[in-house]
Amino acid sequence: MGLDTVGAVGTKVNEILNGMKESFSWQSVVYLGLFVFVMILLVIYAGRWQKGFSVYFTLIFTIIPVAVLGTYYLSVSKTADEALNAQKIVYVGGVFLVYFFTLAILDLCNISVPKWIRVLVLLDSGLMFLIIQTTEYTGLFYTKYSLSIVNDGVYLERAYGPMHSVYVFTMGIYMVVVLISVLYSLCFKKNVPKKRAVLLLVVEGICFDAYVVEKTIDLNLSLSVLSYAIAEIVFLIIIRRISLYSIRETVVDSIVAMNDDGYIALDKRLRYLGCIGNAEAVFPQLKKTRVDKKAKKDEFLRTEILPLIRDFRENGRANPVHVRRGNIIYQLTVSPLFIGKKRVGYQIRIVDDTLERKQIDMLDKFNDYLQEKVEEKTHSLRVMHDNLILSMATVVESRDNSTGGHIRRTSDCVRILIEEMKKDPECEVVKDELFCKNIIKAAPMHDLGKIAVPDAILQKPGRFEDWEFEQMKAHAAEGARIVHEILKDLDKSDNKEYRAFHKLAENVAHYHHERMDGSGYPEGLIGDQIPIEARMEKMSFEKADGIMMDSFGKHFDPELEKYYVAARPRLEAYYLAEDE
Repeated sequence: MGLDTVGAVGTKVNEILNGMKESFSWQSVVYLGLFVFVMILLVIYAGRWQKGFSVYFTLIFTIIPVAVLGTYYLSVSKTADEALNAQKIVYVGGVFLVYFFTLAILDLCNISVPKWIRVLVLLDSGLMFLIIQTTEYTGLFYTKYSLSIVNDGVYLERAYGPMHSVYVFTMGIYMVVVLISVLYSLCFKKNVPKKRAVLLLVVEGICFDAYVVEKTIDLNLSLSVLSYAIAEIVFLIIIRRISLYSIRETVVDSIVAMNDDGYIALDKRLRYLGCIGNAEAVFPQLKKTRVDKKAKKDEFLRTEILPLIRDFRENGRANPVHVRRGNIIYQLTVSPLFIGKKRVGYQIRIVDDTLERKQIDMLDKFNDYLQEKVEEKTHSLRVMHDNLILSMATVVESRDNSTGGHIRRTSDCVRILIEEMKKDPECEVVKDELFCKNIIKAAPMHDLGKIAVPDAILQKPGRFEDWEFEQMKAHAAEGARIVHEILKDLDKSDNKEYRAFHKLAENVAHYHHERMDGSGYPEGLIGDQIPIEARMEKMSFEKADGIMMDSFGKHFDPELEKYYVAARPRLEAYYLAEDE
């Protein structure tokens, strides 16, 4: 390479360096470095972002790099028009950033701003930004402008128009609103951390001082954009704990993280919103389900989830549904889905219910075992109870010479008559199976009252004297009293069968000598006044049959005659077998 070539390269390098020296001032280097710094802060914010963060933070961290970049472009401008365009970029921050700063601080102070006010102020800011962007045509913000170099720095000389005064006044209102809100929260709002309020005061003070100094002292450096970076650092310190103060989100996130629950969400129009937790592990079909898909168009949602939601809609609640996945049993329940206080859809909670289901199954098995044992004991008590009744009736029968085998025959004959009555589909009385069972068992108790009748009368052959018959008739009422005393504790039982038997047995003992025509005893009841169980009652079968047929309508209920006639062949066969 010749000396001429080397010299030419050296000359070219010097030209490039001189060009860079002319293009870059120390201010532009500062702004460029500041741009890199705020971009790093934006990345840090993005890494720390959580759903509890206000949207205003995101807008602030996004707009500040734009405002810093506009300041950098201003510092390297070559013409007045370039400088004006750069200044317009700066005002993206000057107009909208202050608006978002104010709303973010009010939000941090837990002060709610009505939506209409926020929209109105945003429209006002948009109008101001439009006036700034068209100032070279309207002269409303700047009436004239020019470029000057001051201390090696570029400076845009401006003559302010009427709207600039409005802009300064608006900035003052923003600062006053923020200052009052922060001081109010510091003094009176217990739900605003004191440290947060102090830090917000620091941000307010730094931004206000930077603006005032920049307007009163010519430092040839934008302190406002420097204050933006400081404000970002303070906001990062504050938002580090914001998620902790949002207790609802914190608790929900903690619950989901600490257990194996899952959630499936659908909106009011039954479109799939998504799932969290173990939902996809329990239902792998959800991995292929697209968000916003209508549930009725997805096989899994249509068959498994929609029935739960329909049940919830119809009844106000849905009975839990259980599904098994291997050895694990999951319970699905439906509840409303809210955003704040607004109901927006439905959520299906998926809970591991294995342990509880196993406990329930174990309790069910244990209850079945206990029930089996209770039934065994109950059966033994029933047998003992029935044997006791028969034994007492047998004692009475042994004292009565005229009723040999009467007790057993009474039960057997009542059973035959009941079976015949059951053949008639229109016979209502025997449709009650408990009644049929109890009347057969109670039949032997009808003459228990004879235990109180003296042997001389009970065993007397032939007809009774009138006074003797009066004592004999007393056995009906006495029998009812004895039955009542024996069975009175059954009324305290939870067993309906026991209580029904008590009442029926007492009626049988009390009224079995009543007659349909009213000529019976002890009460002289007529017709339907006599309980049905008392209307059903050793002589030859022919004689007994003759008495029965002659007594229907007088002694016996005439409605029972057809059943007796139908049962007569079986009754006759029964008596003949007894006589053999």
